[in-house]
Amino acid sequence: MCELGRLQPVELRRDDIWPNEAQDFTPWLAEEENLALLAETLNMELELEAQEIDIGDFRADLLCRNTEDGSRVLIENQLAQTDHKHLGQILTYAPGLNVATIVWIAEEFREEHRAALDWQNEITAEHFQFFGVEIRLWRIGDSPPAPQFNIVSKPNNWSRTVPVSPPSIYQRFWEGFVQYLTAQGSPISPPNPQPRSSVTVGTGTAFFILFVTRTATLLRVQLRMDGENATAHFHLLEEQRPEIDSELCELAWNENPNNISSSIAVSRNDTDLTDEADWPNQYAWLKCKLEKFDEVFRPRIRNLDAADWQPQDEDDN
Repeated sequence: MCELGRLQPVELRRDDIWPNEAQDFTPWLAEEENLALLAETLNMELELEAQEIDIGDFRADLLCRNTEDGSRVLIENQLAQTDHKHLGQILTYAPGLNVATIVWIAEEFREEHRAALDWQNEITAEHFQFFGVEIRLWRIGDSPPAPQFNIVSKPNNWSRTVPVSPPSIYQRFWEGFVQYLTAQGSPISPPNPQPRSSVTVGTGTAFFILFVTRTATLLRVQLRMDGENATAHFHLLEEQRPEIDSELCELAWNENPNNISSSIAVSRNDTDLTDEADWPNQYAWLKCKLEKFDEVFRPRIRNLDAADWQPQDEDDN
């Protein structure tokens, strides 16, 4: 019989994860693949609209757009137990931002705050929604921490709005992309089609993943580095940046200084997800970039050794 691991909770505010809510957790959640994880939990399609928005003397964390109906979604973060201050803030932000959905994320919900959200869902019109979501981190053995969102308060009719059929436009887009890769004889291993904006492709090396993203207008191929050596791996690749940039044009190099993840990406923002007649052209662009990323990065990341990088002191900089 195979030996099974045990899930172990991980402290949210660790120095190498999210030591600061505003400076670390909110930017992490704003990243497309992480926002997609929350969106999947909420059964929505979310597209980031703005971050740290001024509302009078306060600042709202994230403002998103629900791409299924165009409505606005406010996300307020709290890496602690819920308190009255944040409850008051989300009720203050909502009218100023003209939002239809409020998502309050916290480490733990006090019963009175969960009840307050339930009450709001009972007394407000059906097109307004309030969600209470708890964030957890888990790991098995020495694996990288994995985030988990748990809904503790939801709209009364939310369970009846979960779609069972037909498949979403994202599901159909990725199914078509898999068929396209197969028909073209691409060496890329086809991703698993999902009803979400991003899918993943393996690189053959742990802690390196290719994310392929398709939102309303955006196409992106992104190499993401995870784990405790993400920063070291990023800098070691950056040492080869002149050669890499000459092989892959218009790359965006994004370092996360807190060792959660870093990424290198190429994007275009001039496409239309709903234009299904144009999907073959979009597939061709994604195929080209994926194959080039695989060609350029696969041999390099196999030879990376995090011990070869030493961070510079501030005085050296």
